[in-house]
Amino acid sequence: MKEEWMELALNLAEATIGQTSPNPSVGAVVVKDGQLLGVGTHLKAGEPHAEVHAIAQAGQKAKGADIYVTLEPCAHYGKTPPCAELLVKSEVKKVYIACLDPNPKVAGKGVKILTEAGIEVEVGIGEQRALKINQSFFHYQNTRRPFITLKAATTLDGKTATVTGDSKWITSEKAREDVHEERHKHDAILVGRNTVEQDNPSLTTRLPQGGKNPIRIILDTNLTIKGDFNVLKNDANTWIVCGNKADTVNFKQQYPDITVIQMPTEQINLNNVMEKLAERNIQSLYVEGGATVHQSFLKQKLVDECHWYIAPKLLGGQDAQSAVGGNSPQWMKDAFNLTFVKVEQLGEDLKIIAVPKEDS
Repeated sequence: MKEEWMELALNLAEATIGQTSPNPSVGAVVVKDGQLLGVGTHLKAGEPHAEVHAIAQAGQKAKGADIYVTLEPCAHYGKTPPCAELLVKSEVKKVYIACLDPNPKVAGKGVKILTEAGIEVEVGIGEQRALKINQSFFHYQNTRRPFITLKAATTLDGKTATVTGDSKWITSEKAREDVHEERHKHDAILVGRNTVEQDNPSLTTRLPQGGKNPIRIILDTNLTIKGDFNVLKNDANTWIVCGNKADTVNFKQQYPDITVIQMPTEQINLNNVMEKLAERNIQSLYVEGGATVHQSFLKQKLVDECHWYIAPKLLGGQDAQSAVGGNSPQWMKDAFNLTFVKVEQLGEDLKIIAVPKEDS
């Protein structure tokens, strides 16, 4: 039954992906003599952790019980007290942990508190799924830059728009709803100025049940964007990244609610942008830019995962727009190599998830 109880905890954690950042998504389940006594999940940064909710439900019955947690209980005082100490105080018998926490403030310290108190600990049940649930959090902790997802919607022959720029709609409503699910799960969404001016996207999350809007990030070297574009309205936060020659004073006077991040160089360097975003606790970034932006991210090897939506349509023509711009390499060996990790059908369309090969 151990795997089943951990699966329940993982289901609880998975349900909160996107709403707990900058904290990880965590689920917890308290069990004693085969009976479920309490469940909990971390709902939002600053609010009680999963273990707190689960122990509160179990009450006095938590003494001598087992608890299944998808991530190592925290060992430090932040906005909430350490969960490891709570488990010691509650006198649980055994703690099953799916995976350890890479955060230097925890990183084995939670396990140490438990074992020194005589509580048995077992690590590793459901580990792979636990790592996937919090892949952005772990990536951020290990690299100090956001986990970057490159997204595109294309026809079967790789086109994103006709020669006139018409792109509505390439994919079906079901595929587009899945894109909104992904937006909900990411801290921020990024496009270039050209995409804003050509398509006037809102870059918000629009799901039947609601959802969290990602921070909208626009790359605009000279800060020339202006007008009645959706991203310049206040239905979600917008950050605009520009070069050091841009006139930020006049822009801020016209758009006081928009955050301007001015880079130290005239041209925008994506690696520097990622550093700035990391400093602002952006742990996951959904890149929905046009061909030029996609090419820039690929060139800098700033891609952790690709989400490609493919519609059963053929446009043809060398003048139709492609998902990735720039110049093609001369040799196939110089391609950006990927590994397909998941293929699923959404309505009449395909969604392919691919990750870079380690040697790319």
